[in-house]
Amino acid sequence: MSDPTAVKAALRAQQIETPSWAYGNSGTRFKVFAQPGVPRDPFEKLQDASQVHAFTGAAPSVALHIPWDKVDDYAALAAYAAERGVRIGAINSNVFQDDDYKLGSVTNPDPKVRRKATDHLLECVDIMDATGSKDLKLWFSDGTNYPGQDDIAARQDRLAEALREVYDRLGDDQRMLLEYKLFEPAFYTTDVPDWGTAYAHCLELGPKAQVVVDTGHHAPGTNIEFIVAFLLRAGKLGGFDFNSRFYADDDLMVGSADPFQLFRIMFEVHKNGGLKPETGVAFMLDQCHNIEAKIPGQIRSVMNVQEATAKALLVDQEALAAAQRSGDVLAANAVLMDAYNTDVRPLLAEVRAEAGIDPDPMAAYARSGWAEKIAAERVGGQQAGWGA
Repeated sequence: MSDPTAVKAALRAQQIETPSWAYGNSGTRFKVFAQPGVPRDPFEKLQDASQVHAFTGAAPSVALHIPWDKVDDYAALAAYAAERGVRIGAINSNVFQDDDYKLGSVTNPDPKVRRKATDHLLECVDIMDATGSKDLKLWFSDGTNYPGQDDIAARQDRLAEALREVYDRLGDDQRMLLEYKLFEPAFYTTDVPDWGTAYAHCLELGPKAQVVVDTGHHAPGTNIEFIVAFLLRAGKLGGFDFNSRFYADDDLMVGSADPFQLFRIMFEVHKNGGLKPETGVAFMLDQCHNIEAKIPGQIRSVMNVQEATAKALLVDQEALAAAQRSGDVLAANAVLMDAYNTDVRPLLAEVRAEAGIDPDPMAAYARSGWAEKIAAERVGGQQAGWGA
């Protein structure tokens, strides 16, 4: 895309969803680190999310995690979000933190536990109805730790049965986004370990079921952009959980470990039509800001996705296609590298200025005084975090 006007229009149209849990306290399996000003309830999480949107202009929706974000009145929560210029995005289920789920949730050998887990997923659809959310995002920690622990094929049958019941409960304008993860906390078998397993279940369910690609959920060396291209071609890419990793599911800020990979992913998204609204690809962040400040961490992450997208939009598609047709390997690679090596920060600064936003979101937020305000006002009570 060489037309500057078209590039700017595509950047203005891009929306990146932030996760409610990114605004709470988080850490590693060894320690959760508290910070001043962390939200104490979902309403305060929405306040912080609205700041990210205000300073980037690109983050108008907030994903919820149930029961971490459980409230008595979800319609009131959605109205509160709208008053602050944001909306409720994907509803994320949680079937991994209850003692009953030690041997699995929807794949558990105990039918009572499976019923409990499936009822929770159905509850999440009710919450979608109340908030206006269109996406139900499912991730299962289910699996086994030892050979012989359970029947691998039977667990797939149980999974399929639960997914079908929830799928049939979805409204006409709602969809199910199925996530996968290579390992952890199950180490011998994971019931949804890869994109192929998720794709197979979604294909069997129907058009309202699509795959979510979490960029931290793959074995080292996995070509994620191939997965993206395949799923887009099949019409089964529902969205992304963006984060970054050095070793496994690190949940670091997207683009921090390998910005070139993020560019390659966004190139395949753009080339295969994934930026067009009609494809429905959701760009979501899934990160835990363990040592960095929460709101600036989200702002920087949104900016990183925008920069990778801008570079992808600058790839000379005609020159690339010509090099590919002629078999000129080096020329084709050079076209991609020329775009990747372009400094797109001035371009994005123009886009923000033209939208009435400060060209430097990080500096603008630092000057706003919001961090000092919430540190002074949010004193007492229980800070939100893992399990809250």
